[in-house]
This record gives sequence, C-alpha cells and structure tokens, in this order.
Amino acid sequence: MRNIKKIHTAEYRPIADLITYSPLPTRSLQMIDPFLFLNHHGHQVYKPKNNGLPFGPHPHRGMETVTFILEGDIMHKDSGGHESVITAGGVQYMTAGRGLIHAEVSSDDFKATGGPLEILQLWVNLPAKLKMTEPRYEGLQKEDIPSFTMDEDKVTVNLVSGEWNGHKGAFETSSEMVLSTVYFQPAGKLTVTVPAERNIFFYIIKGTLKVNGQEVPFRNLVEFNNEGEELEITASEDSILLFGHAKPFNEPVVAQGPFVMNSEAEIYQAYQDYQQGKFGSWTH
Repeated sequence: MRNIKKIHTAEYRPIADLITYSPLPTRSLQMIDPFLFLNHHGHQVYKPKNNGLPFGPHPHRGMETVTFILEGDIMHKDSGGHESVITAGGVQYMTAGRGLIHAEVSSDDFKATGGPLEILQLWVNLPAKLKMTEPRYEGLQKEDIPSFTMDEDKVTVNLVSGEWNGHKGAFETSSEMVLSTVYFQPAGKLTVTVPAERNIFFYIIKGTLKVNGQEVPFRNLVEFNNEGEELEITASEDSILLFGHAKPFNEPVVAQGPFVMNSEAEIYQAYQDYQQGKFGSWTH
C-alpha cells in the first residue's frame, strides 16, 4: 500500500465575495509535480441579482487549467475565439500554451437568479517541450463526461482524462494523466492501483474518506510517498474526491502570477509578450 506522507488542510483565501479554499500551493506544500495549484470555490449560495464569479480577462502561459463545475455554471471566453457556458457536472479543459487571455464569469442567468455554486480549478504544468504549444480550449457538459460505477453502484467515477478500468476519459490531455471526480455513497469502497513512479493527486471535496486506514475530512489534500501502489478508500458518508495521477516532469518550475515557465528569463519574456499584445486581442 502507498504510505501517506502528509495531509495538507486547504487554506482559506476568499476572492471578493467568493468563498475559496486552496490546498496547493501552501506553506507546507509547493506542488505535486505536475499538479501546480488548486482553488476550491464554494460551496455557497448566491442571491438573485448577484455579480457572479470575479475572474475577468487575464492572461496565462505555460500551463493548463482544468475546471470542475459541481454546482452553478461558468461562462468561458478567450482570445482564441472560444466561448461556452458549462453547467453543473461539466468540465473545462484549457491549454494556455504560448499564451492567451481568458475570462471566467457567471452566465447572465446565474447572475439574475442566483443559486448554489461550487467550482474547483486545477492547474497542471506543461513540460518544457510543450510550453509554447498552440492554445486550445474545450468545455464539456455533464452528459459528455464518461462515468462508470463500482462496488454495487456505491462508487461513481466521472473520468475526465486518462484510462481506468477499460474506460477512456473525456479529454485528450497534453501529457498522459488520469483525472476524475469520484462520488461515494456511505460505505462505498474503492481500491485503486497506481504505479509507484506516478504522483497522486488526492483532494477531498466533500464528506470524509478513510484512505489506507487513515480518516481524512473534506478540504484536505493527501500527499503520498512514491512507495507501494495500492490505495484502499472507504466512505463513511456521502463524499466527493478529486483524484488523479501522472508521471512527474522533474523540470524546474518558475511561476509568477498567471505564467508558469522553466526560468526567470522565460517569465520576463511572457510579461513582455503579453504587454506587446502577442496573446491575442480581447474583445468583449
């Protein structure tokens, strides 16, 4: 079995009126290569006539964002001409690559009527050879995400990327990576084998899970050692897990604001390119 190295509690970091918790990066954990950053927004309920999400136009380069919409919605727009509204159960996958500008706001409907909102955004690194790749975006609704059940339907896996139990995930990713949201009913049990050389991303969104004998409540990220291959996960209540794994890149990471590169010089270049309009033009 995989040994647990440490359990990291998400830090409270509100953004305007948006409840936000972040387990990565924190003072105790910089990254789980190639997973860089996670923001957990909500759960909260917005009143009618609200301002919605506060993420207006901003640039990115050198990384990818994977956005999981559990409740509420996100309207995405970017300088590459992509636009969509993704609702509860859907996922957005964006490769920033050499650079683009995007906005993530709430739909006009959500701002008018309000309602529950819970959204997670994960940043995944790009390897050096793909840092300057062509930007791309894809948004898929809940019905377009493959799912399968285990343990007499007490465990449901929504497979965002990679392969698991003969199933193939919804998105083609830049590097081989398994990403999923796993929903547990009480007493639901899941056993997973992950090769020792792969790093595991394990964040509890809701409920409480026991993993390899240790009980972990929600808003905690479990960091594993790279020894052993098996995870035994059981739920004592309705629970949701953000689960992934990938081979580490083992490359230098220099991150500043919205840019993630391999050197300070590349970060400087990113700011220059952005200021010179090389990330595309933004039209409202």
